[in-house]
Amino acid sequence: MTDTLLDAVRRYVETHADPAGLAQTPIPGLTTIRSTAPGGLVHAISKPLVCLVLQGTKQVSMGAEMFTFGAGDSLLVTADVPTVSQITQASADRPYLSLVLDLDPAVIAELAVEMGTVPSADAAAVRLEATDAEVTEAALRLMRLLDRPESVPVLHAQRVRELHYWLLLGRHGAAIRRFGWPEGHAQRVARAVAVLREQYARPLRVDRLAAVAGMSPSSFYSHFRAVTSLSPLQFQKQLRLIEARRLMQAEGMPASAAAFAVGYESVSQFTREYGRMFGRPPARDTEALRRWAVAAA
Repeated sequence: MTDTLLDAVRRYVETHADPAGLAQTPIPGLTTIRSTAPGGLVHAISKPLVCLVLQGTKQVSMGAEMFTFGAGDSLLVTADVPTVSQITQASADRPYLSLVLDLDPAVIAELAVEMGTVPSADAAAVRLEATDAEVTEAALRLMRLLDRPESVPVLHAQRVRELHYWLLLGRHGAAIRRFGWPEGHAQRVARAVAVLREQYARPLRVDRLAAVAGMSPSSFYSHFRAVTSLSPLQFQKQLRLIEARRLMQAEGMPASAAAFAVGYESVSQFTREYGRMFGRPPARDTEALRRWAVAAA
């Protein structure tokens, strides 16, 4: 019997998934996802990645753009951007299954030089395409390593590199080359985003972030918004609110404690901004999420 990528992912995730349906693999940056029911809205600031959907359907929106993708499609994210996602088709008999790989800009830059390619002048941060056959085959070879744990430390790097290579040659190639360009705007902004992700609870000045990116404050502000669709302050605010929601849902932290933990000085301001982002005040949202989790279980 010929093993397919769907078979390999199903087998791995059924054995290793956590209660949320996520199964982190021993290969850095490679995750499998399973859901047996449609889900609620998930707010996140996505890292650069490619998501190969193998079964079921999912919707992802960024700003005014909405992407619906299912089996045979791949979603590419080439910048740290705010997204709202929802699994829309999944059941116990036919669960939603996908494979997610974090993009490695160093590998992309190295490959682009060897391949003699140049970055495109512009490419959207989120793209949806049919998955190239070579990408599917390379992903299957990567998943097969998991059946031989002793081979993972020796071979995973070259298999991940191969998958990046086929992504660069395929439909997503132009956008990926732009992301991997070391001195491109996307990578400069990414350096500042890394600081924001690490220090989101602290006050951060735009001129400091601009220095990290190697830009003037005005140029940084413009390029940051072009890449992420948010201003630096809006980006930090979303990071804080998403983390506060996680603290309340996963750790049972009261709203006031979560607000202070993520850097807010005013609980009333936190409550207002939380309601604008998630559509409900913190206490009601947490209770709704708990009810949904119980029903899904």
